[in-house]
Formats: sequence, C-alpha cells, structure tokens
Amino acid sequence: MRYWLVHAACALLVMTGTGCPSLRSGSEAVHTYQLSLDGSHNEARPAGGNGPVLLVSTPQAEPGFETPRMVYVKRPYELEYFAANQWADTPARMFTPLLVQVLSQSGAWRDVVLLPSSVTGDLRLDSYGFVLQQEFLQQPSRVRVTSRAQLVDLKQSTIIGMQTFEAIELAPSENAYGGVLAANRAVAALLDQMASWLRECVRHSPECRR
Repeated sequence: MRYWLVHAACALLVMTGTGCPSLRSGSEAVHTYQLSLDGSHNEARPAGGNGPVLLVSTPQAEPGFETPRMVYVKRPYELEYFAANQWADTPARMFTPLLVQVLSQSGAWRDVVLLPSSVTGDLRLDSYGFVLQQEFLQQPSRVRVTSRAQLVDLKQSTIIGMQTFEAIELAPSENAYGGVLAANRAVAALLDQMASWLRECVRHSPECRR
C-alpha cells in the first residue's frame, strides 16, 4: 500500500511538471541539454583590436552545482535534481566557452585566452560562485543564474574591480525543458552584463568598482 502511494505521488508531480527525481525506472530515457547562444551574439565585432590581452580562468561553481545534474528548488536552501533530465556537462564548464566567445566578440580586447595557456596577458578574469537553478517557488517557475567576478591587473598585481552578476528568466513551461529555455536566455543576459562591466573596467570607470 505504501509503495502504491509513493508512485501515485510521483505521478501527481509529473502532471504538475516538477517530476519525481527520487524514483526513476531504468528504462526511462534521460534527456540531455546544452547551454548555447543564439545568432545575435555572432554579430558583434571580433577580437584583434588595440586593447589589452585578457586571460580567462575557468569559472568555479558553488557547492552542489559541480555536476551535470539539473538543479531545481522547491523551498529555500534545499537543492533537488531532476532524475530524467541532465546537462551535457556541468553548467560552469558549458558557460566557459560562451564567456570567451562573447568577450572575444565585444571588440574591447586584442585577444581573449582561456587558461591554462602560455600566452602572456595584461588582465585576468576570475569567476566563482557560479549557480544555475530552476526555482519552483512561484508560478511561473524561473531560472536564476549568478556568478561573482574579479578583474586582476597582472602587471600591477592588483584587483581592478569585483562584481556580482545575476540574471533571472521566467520558464515558459513548468518542467525541465522550460528551465532549459529560460537558462539559455538567462546565461545570455548574464554574459552581456559581464561584457559591459569589463568594458567599463578597461576604461577605468568607477562603475567597475561597485
């Protein structure tokens, strides 16, 4: 009787779109998703100007997010994972080439190089505290992406600026795929924020030091 009740509860969760991560039959297909940018980000200017050379460290994820499993939240502070849906890699690692792509196309840098590399750079961008989660705390659910960043002057061995970034997008449907669509929009917005902030840093604007 108790076993039947558990499966009935899972069926109800599936109908509401949140799924039941704790119970999944071995025959159920696992859906795998990517983070990517749409074509609008290919229209920016490529690197190769007279700006500084930027070295980019691989973003570091918050604890609980160093996994390809898709994180969702139904109540504050508790992380849960979809059972039949996953990312192709950890979100932080998928975010890395997108960050390099957007910064390379911003026109602010002579070159943008992902570390580790033997290339000598002028500045280094370090990112940490990366979080990507779908929140079922309200309807519609929403996806939140956050990251902290600091820009280091390698020649002066000083931190030029530090900033926390956050982007939130509403999910078009109350399930994992709706979260994927919202996540890609949120990541694009977060990348635009970071690129704008870095341009201000290069121009030595006070905006860099907020």
